[in-house]
Amino acid sequence: MRLIESFKKKKFILLNIFFTLYIGINLVGGERGLISYFDKKEIYKELVNKEKILTSKLEELEHKISLVKNNDFDYLDMLYREQFRYGKKDEIIIKLK
Repeated sequence: MRLIESFKKKKFILLNIFFTLYIGINLVGGERGLISYFDKKEIYKELVNKEKILTSKLEELEHKISLVKNNDFDYLDMLYREQFRYGKKDEIIIKLK
């Protein structure tokens, strides 16, 4: 009898300990916990960097397209020589890239 009575008295303490452990474990390691937060933060930084790189590449391509559309003869000559490996006999071609 004393065991049952002491268990009834300590039931509230045991439930509090259980809920505290449950909340603590989920706070640190759960799907929305601290570990997941830092992982998602790193993924976000990588995606922002990729976005910056892709944006700069897109701007560069848009600039090249505008040069072709506006018939910029210097750029068209450069494309022609690069694509078809064209050069005159008395020219010296130096590739910088």
